[in-house]
Amino acid sequence: MTGSTDDERRAQGFAVRREVLSDAHVDRAIDATTELTADWQDFITRVAWGDVWSRPGLDRRSRSIAVLSSLIAHGHHEELAMHLRAALRNGLTIDEIREVILQSAIYSGVPAANTAFRIATEVFGSDGSTPGETA
Repeated sequence: MTGSTDDERRAQGFAVRREVLSDAHVDRAIDATTELTADWQDFITRVAWGDVWSRPGLDRRSRSIAVLSSLIAHGHHEELAMHLRAALRNGLTIDEIREVILQSAIYSGVPAANTAFRIATEVFGSDGSTPGETA
């Protein structure tokens, strides 16, 4: 959204953030905003969601694959759980997510993939369903 105003990027960011993470997730994040975190919430909405996630160069499926890979590699477990749910909303299947995690074992290490599989099992259940999906 090059050349967009902050207000336009914020509005676009909220729209994309809600589509990817769910209304419930975004509402919880906004409701939990404090004076300390208000600038942070504005920043991630405008920049991460309004700029980067809104770019036309990759579709959301591809962005989810990139995000999952990065989160696994860097050990960002809380974010991984959130983005595993988002990956389903962005069109990935459980089988494709499994392949992303397996692929990560080669480049990020077996322990990272092992942890990612544990988190995916917590998120999707042992049978690959999504128990208690509240996003």
